[in-house]
Amino acid sequence: MEIEPIGFIRTCFGSKFAVPRQPGLCPSAWGVLEFSQSYSAPETIRGLDGFSHVWLIFGFHQTSDEGWRPTVRPPRLGGNDRVGVFASRSTYRPNGLGLSLVKLDRIDEDPPILHVSGVDLVDKTPIYDVKPYLPYAEAIPDASAGYAEAEIPRYEVKIEEIAKRAFEKLDERSQHLIKEVLSLDPRPAAGSRDEKRIYGAELAGVNVRFRFDFITACVSVVKIEGV
Repeated sequence: MEIEPIGFIRTCFGSKFAVPRQPGLCPSAWGVLEFSQSYSAPETIRGLDGFSHVWLIFGFHQTSDEGWRPTVRPPRLGGNDRVGVFASRSTYRPNGLGLSLVKLDRIDEDPPILHVSGVDLVDKTPIYDVKPYLPYAEAIPDASAGYAEAEIPRYEVKIEEIAKRAFEKLDERSQHLIKEVLSLDPRPAAGSRDEKRIYGAELAGVNVRFRFDFITACVSVVKIEGV
């Protein structure tokens, strides 16, 4: 079977680093799905406005050239222990496909454009299909989640004085986005962690510089560039 993207999604994540590892963890994270010309007839989305959430089937385009791996190291296990690729949501899959559940905020009908939130996709990710979410069939409150059962712990986020002026120039949604993303600790799970190191992530069109304090379990924004 040969497949092609039905469109591409523009998101607030300019690079792979700091993209949430699951959808819904950052409610302020936005995306705009623009359909390719072949799939841009208004009839293709008829009836979709009655659904609050949709599934996006997408491609891991930034790692597709690296091939797949039979075992991977999930961040939830500290990036050290291995599990089978089919027991994970790793990008290194045989067909390079991912599945993401996002909130459908708004629809532009002609041409069709989907405005979504809670995304966990890097900017310009190819989308291969859209399917409506059915809570009566797909919501399973008592489901088990193996090694990923526990909720992801969150850090407190502080904006240092030197970065406050730039931070306050951002719109409210971008401010929420930065705090939500950094609270999840976007650093790689494996490897050493230097408390003095300054990290950077492209969020909502700006470059956010931040560092972690392991003693207080706090992440501090020290600089925002591009405001």
